[in-house]
Amino acid sequence: MVNLELYRVFYTVAKCGSLTKAAEELYISQPAVSQAIKQLENQLGGQLFNRTHKGMELTESGGKQIFKTVEEALKLFEQAENKYAEMKDGATGVLRICASDTVSTHFLLPYVKKYHEKFPDVNLVLQNCTSSETIELLKNKKGDIGFVNLPIDDSDINLSNVVMHLHDTFVASEKFSELFGKEIDLKRLQDYPLLMLELSTATRQAIVSFAHSHGIHLHPEIELASLELMASLAKNGIGIACIPKEFVTHELNEEKSLTEIKTVPSLPTRAIGLALPKNVAMSKTVKEFINLINGKETD
Repeated sequence: MVNLELYRVFYTVAKCGSLTKAAEELYISQPAVSQAIKQLENQLGGQLFNRTHKGMELTESGGKQIFKTVEEALKLFEQAENKYAEMKDGATGVLRICASDTVSTHFLLPYVKKYHEKFPDVNLVLQNCTSSETIELLKNKKGDIGFVNLPIDDSDINLSNVVMHLHDTFVASEKFSELFGKEIDLKRLQDYPLLMLELSTATRQAIVSFAHSHGIHLHPEIELASLELMASLAKNGIGIACIPKEFVTHELNEEKSLTEIKTVPSLPTRAIGLALPKNVAMSKTVKEFINLINGKETD
């Protein structure tokens, strides 16, 4: 019988399309990967890959014929391993959490702290990434739990539930006090210096889409990657920030360094959802974190 590890190498090379990338993912040397492929081809009696200038491509008569079966078999082994892990007394191993810096700071931090205290043997890896990057990590099995801006339409991941609602609004310092205490036509803000997230973010795209549906074009004077920096600029009178109210509650209610500008129409409510990789058995390590998020802790 062929060594299972040879099939793991085959599968990784096929997914990566490159010996170098496969070696990095498997944490072995490139020559070791190449040797494993040659060994598997010798044992099966046929060529599995075409070596091209673009990388490694599955052969029609060899590699492509067995790829799906190998993929399903490896998933079954992974499920068996996860099943065994679930029978252990406590969560162990590594938990890879994918979320934006803002979601981590304003939502995840207390859960991460509590989880770490309860399961100190779990190595927590917090991966700072956008929603689109999170989805790719989950699809490539490089993340265990992800937090993404909703809605998303991708059949290759599983959405568990909504964990947080976000209410985008406009906030500013006293420099723009003429806009306070009354409802302002959203279109009027086109004439003011706006601070918004970069266009590549799901947040900005949702706001732009909503504004366009009302014939309004909001062009920011400054685009940023950080909501924290945006809030700081707004507090210093640089412009009017478009930001979820949940992320500036301290500035609005305690510091009172920012004031909300109410608009007509108001921006629609958005949500953050918990996403999981598809076709992966949920380990105890993952289950315990989800239970914590959902307020269903186990003793």
